[in-house]
Amino acid sequence: QVQLVESGGGLVQAGGSLTLSCAASRIIFGMSTLGWYRQAPGKQRELVAHITTSYVTTYAGSVKGRFTISRDSTKNTVTLRMNSLQPEDTAVYYCKASPNDGSDSYWGQGTQVTVSS
Repeated sequence: QVQLVESGGGLVQAGGSLTLSCAASRIIFGMSTLGWYRQAPGKQRELVAHITTSYVTTYAGSVKGRFTISRDSTKNTVTLRMNSLQPEDTAVYYCKASPNDGSDSYWGQGTQVTVSS
């Protein structure tokens, strides 16, 4: 069974930093683009960043320059380093694995990030 297990959410003051991690099963990790999405109350889920199996990264404009996504094949994890956090970054953050063969994607359970002003 494929699992994506997120960790690292929490409460931080504006201007602070947090790091989110998502551990994936080895097979899915190796064949998938891995991404972080977020959903704030009353809003649609949106892409934050993703990284392909070739380590090509894409960022939402609102986080570019503040967030960094990376993947570690030795640990089968994808990490999102978030700096200069702002209250508008408050959301539930979800890890997603999108297999390169076009098969169904997988989602983690979500982790709450709250940024206080």
